[in-house]
Amino acid sequence: MKKHNFSAGPCILPQEVLQQASQAVLNFNNSNLSLIEVSHRSKDFVAVMDNAVALVKELLELPSGYSVLFLQGGASTQFLMTVMNLLKVDGKAGYINTGTWADKAIKEAKKLGDIEVLASSKDKNYSFIPKGFSVGSDLDYLHFTSNNTIFGTQFQEFPKVSGDTLLVCDMSSDIFSRKFDASKFDLIYAGAQKNMGPAGATLVIVKDEILNKTGRSIPTMLDYSTHISKESMFNTPPVFPIYVSMLTLEWLKKNGGVEWIEGVNTAKAELLYNEIDTNPNFNGVAAKEDRSKMNVTFTLTDESKQEAFDKLWNDAGINGIKGHRSVGGYRASIYNALPLESVQVLVDAMQKLA
Repeated sequence: MKKHNFSAGPCILPQEVLQQASQAVLNFNNSNLSLIEVSHRSKDFVAVMDNAVALVKELLELPSGYSVLFLQGGASTQFLMTVMNLLKVDGKAGYINTGTWADKAIKEAKKLGDIEVLASSKDKNYSFIPKGFSVGSDLDYLHFTSNNTIFGTQFQEFPKVSGDTLLVCDMSSDIFSRKFDASKFDLIYAGAQKNMGPAGATLVIVKDEILNKTGRSIPTMLDYSTHISKESMFNTPPVFPIYVSMLTLEWLKKNGGVEWIEGVNTAKAELLYNEIDTNPNFNGVAAKEDRSKMNVTFTLTDESKQEAFDKLWNDAGINGIKGHRSVGGYRASIYNALPLESVQVLVDAMQKLA
């Protein structure tokens, strides 16, 4: 039976990417060597890194003056690196708290400096995106999380900054899913395991001119300048996740790029949310104006029907829609590689619930 994988992460990847990656594990570039046993400084892998970087710049239409890095430690390590590289010794940064990962970023940042939470939806279990908050020009940077994987909310419009305040975003769960103006951002980071590749690589996009201005002594491994100067090879990079990310970005480019996938993602989200809104058996969790096109959260109106619904989606070959313990109910993650066909299978199962 075909599986329809709605896992929140690590998540579904294009089938052709999985096939290419599996072949490279056995025989990379017809070398009779595995991708995971060749030197990261070999000509073949340096070409992979260069291509991955070039694809990021092309797909996001990055202007000159930005560096693209593939690092390790997940987006969680960026909670620290952001502060160390951008927060001045006597400075202050602003954060918007819209979910579990934003909350964790705030906790880490507070260990290192003066942090102000400008807005939060924590008191409503992160069911909406705060609006109407002001961002002072006295801040070194503003940090926000564009999409909230657990609670199913997403910024439809990005915050604006003024003066010398930098704009920083954790885009782990929606990067490459929609068009946006990357030039408005000074730092973007994202774990690979949603829309790029397997867990183990972290994408960092940083404007070069903002670095080395904090007055801090930064540990070598946590200094963006270290990794820029060594082209993401200061230490051994995660070769397999970077290679698979490159393949996924090639797949995205071949099919029409970010503009194409945004249309696909919109169609998937509209199909599923329409069923949630019109089927009396289900309720949406997130505020309608803030609904995510990546992570769709919903509950049953009658919990006594849980066993029946669970059987319906299991029998349909659906995987990974149990809701996070913080929210309950169900969460359907509809990342780039999930086809519209799979969303239709879920909708069909929802319609069969009596």
